[in-house]
Amino acid sequence: MKLTRLAAFLKTESAGGVVLMAAAVLALLWANSPAAPLYDAILAMKVAVTAGGVGLDKPLILWINDGLMAVFFLLVGLEIKREALEGELSSPAKAMLPGIAALGGMAAPALVYCLFAQAEPGALQGWAIPAATDIAFALGVLALLGNRVPGSLRVFLLALAIMDDLGAIVIIAVFYSHGLVPAALVLAAASALGLFLLNRAGVRTLAPYLLLGLVLWVCVLKSGIHATLAGVVLAFAIPLRDAGDGGRRAGDAPLLRLEHALHPWVAFLIMPVFALANAGVPLGGISPAILLEPVPLGIALGLFLGKQAGVFLAVWIAVHTGAAERPAGARWGQIYGVAVLTGIGFTMSLFIGTLAFSDPVHAVEVRLGVLTGSVGSALAGYALLHLSGRRRRTVAVAR
Repeated sequence: MKLTRLAAFLKTESAGGVVLMAAAVLALLWANSPAAPLYDAILAMKVAVTAGGVGLDKPLILWINDGLMAVFFLLVGLEIKREALEGELSSPAKAMLPGIAALGGMAAPALVYCLFAQAEPGALQGWAIPAATDIAFALGVLALLGNRVPGSLRVFLLALAIMDDLGAIVIIAVFYSHGLVPAALVLAAASALGLFLLNRAGVRTLAPYLLLGLVLWVCVLKSGIHATLAGVVLAFAIPLRDAGDGGRRAGDAPLLRLEHALHPWVAFLIMPVFALANAGVPLGGISPAILLEPVPLGIALGLFLGKQAGVFLAVWIAVHTGAAERPAGARWGQIYGVAVLTGIGFTMSLFIGTLAFSDPVHAVEVRLGVLTGSVGSALAGYALLHLSGRRRRTVAVAR
């Protein structure tokens, strides 16, 4: 059953990655077509939700980035909790290698970015942009390779990306929350407490969690902490195991039901809509020289060079010091190819970029840097793994 769920998860993420790529291409084409004013007008369109004279009134782009992405982070939180309790992160031995790789894969890109961005005042606030990996995009590339890549490396990449997402959640909470509102924070804390009381009381119906989670999202949105973190808090409160009976998993676990229900919506609607709204870069009048500016250059090289160096060196050191074991059946060339694929930052990098910079100039630079680094990592990683897989089969035939 566990392997069946993992296979289904990888299949959904891989297929979602293909749709994500298509949405990104559509955004670029639309933003550089005669219909570009319509693209901008739709994203700037005001959408209001009110009740009794009280409500929220935001441009559509913010509903996407604050609202839909909260659902994305809800799914990420559910995946992290499940993997931590019974999956690839459920024991120190299992979590060691992807954990070490994720730390290296976050630290090295940030250092590369800072090396270039320090030349521009205020640019260092984008240090975390190249530190993230887009799990759907990366698994989508792996799916194109078929059986050229051993299954152990697919699981390793999945676990690494989940750890990477956890790191991104911490970074957003600590470094990208501003102008805190005490009253809203108190209400958010009360909502979070209510969620965990529901968990401890053994409530198995999803409706009370989701309703209180919506209240939590509004409170967090008003508090100055980024609203997407409400999705993570809600996820951690959804039960996977019964409170009694030795903490065994519930027969019809709410967490699994919600995760299963959300996966298609996130993979085939929410993430593509986010890509469509955030990947549209108007290229008219932009010189290729802009890629040499500190911010886009730091992001692109952080993703393409920093990610692969950080992940591969961390894995090499962990294996050669005996801290962790190499993925079964994986050659070092294949591990390096997967390390290159982790430089596909896309969704998470674009999202962190929206938090780091709000001005139009930096917004364009962030998108160009993320797209350049991500596409370069995808192409190079695919080529390396394709050649490595073909070479492996050639050797096997020769024997």
